[in-house]
Amino acid sequence: MEVLKNKLQEDISKRNLPPLLDRNFIQTEDEADRVKFRIMQWNILAQALTQGDDNFIRCPPEALKWDNRQLRVVEELVRFSPSILCLEEVDMFKFLTDTLGDAGYKGIFTPKPHSPCHKFVNNMGSDGCAVFYQTDMVELLQHDSIVLRDEDNEETNQVSILCKFRLKSNKKVFYVSVCHLKAKAGFATLRHQQGKYLLEVLKKRVGSHPVLICGDFNASPKEPVYTEFIGSDLGLTSAYSQLTPARQEPKYTTWKIRGTNDGQTTESCKTIDYIWYSTDKASITSVLDIPSPEVIGDARLPSYSYPSDHFSLVCDVVIKS
Repeated sequence: MEVLKNKLQEDISKRNLPPLLDRNFIQTEDEADRVKFRIMQWNILAQALTQGDDNFIRCPPEALKWDNRQLRVVEELVRFSPSILCLEEVDMFKFLTDTLGDAGYKGIFTPKPHSPCHKFVNNMGSDGCAVFYQTDMVELLQHDSIVLRDEDNEETNQVSILCKFRLKSNKKVFYVSVCHLKAKAGFATLRHQQGKYLLEVLKKRVGSHPVLICGDFNASPKEPVYTEFIGSDLGLTSAYSQLTPARQEPKYTTWKIRGTNDGQTTESCKTIDYIWYSTDKASITSVLDIPSPEVIGDARLPSYSYPSDHFSLVCDVVIKS
């Protein structure tokens, strides 16, 4: 891991790139003498989707070029040394596999059935969900790819991965799922059905084991799918809601300014990314903060200082006995 981090810093310095946005962990529970692992949730922004008429018009074009972005993507992935990475919009799986492999990670990938990345020239392939895990921390016991379904039980274009892990330190077994629900306004009902379907699969698969569900839900806390997860029989809580006494989600997990076909701009600032966990079987001891508007800057995301339009979510997890 340190070899990769040092190499990244050398390459970043040669390109005169600024530091990544500063972030800090906020402790939510006592961590003393507790075996924990670190999990990251992140929509990393498919490289192909940095193109198009609705591009991130306030982001310098050079910041979106792959030669620069690849350094910042990998830097964000490894700078907090997560044990497990849950990623969406991955259209560079081979690159990540080769690069993260040098830091002790192995990966699993499930592409979307019909990826929008193929619409763009010089694309890197289909985007989809991926899970990477540190082999010296956890053992992968089983994994399955899931195509999410609608209310008519028809397959949709959104996918999920379900992994069964065992901690090497204390042999405790737990499940991790990563998902990416349907984007854009007008699809709240479909997101709700996709979430319900995933929860039904999880209830059948995880049994009495703890489960963590990471994903870009493309849904605010006001949408039905959020309510569905809150009320699930799995006893789920959103990790980032633990940051406030009122148990409220952060004000945003994505903040971007894009262009429109008529030459105008639209600004989107909302919370749509989550890490859910089994409250009675796991606990969260610390959570990575979300940068303030002043730190992010007026151009919002992405930028030279952050390579995606979504912030990564990172927390430390303890599996209860």
